[in-house]
Amino acid sequence: MFGVSYWTLHPALFESTVSIDRSSGPLRLIHGSFSPKKVARQYPVIAGLHRATDGALLGVLIAVLMMSALSLHWRHLWTVAYTQLETTRDLTQKLKYSTAILEQHLLKRSTLPLSMVRTNAEKLHYLDNSENSSGINDDDSHQESLIHRLSAHPINYGY
Repeated sequence: MFGVSYWTLHPALFESTVSIDRSSGPLRLIHGSFSPKKVARQYPVIAGLHRATDGALLGVLIAVLMMSALSLHWRHLWTVAYTQLETTRDLTQKLKYSTAILEQHLLKRSTLPLSMVRTNAEKLHYLDNSENSSGINDDDSHQESLIHRLSAHPINYGY
């Protein structure tokens, strides 16, 4: 066995297993030599690996397609949510603007009561509360005066 080569022991590797027929067309060599059944019979391990590889590639392709579909779906959801956020921000800005215009209009139409005058911080003086200095601590009279003050003076809207 030392003097004999591998190729002389396996002459089937050099023999053509395809019968060449002139009527089968230009792809006659490929159709006959790469038959899946023939390869599976001659080389079962390689055929098994080939099937496993095909299955793995098909699984990877299906996983990629599923992830792409999910990615596109999530992107669509983010786009819809962002569009709604922008619409909400625009409507909030328009609401603030219209509220400011209404407040300006009401402030321009309103007048100061006769007892109030325009002033600034330099002209203000601090005065002590006269009720605390007189010693009146009766809670009932305080509540009655609070109710009387609230009902007697209407609330002015605006700033």
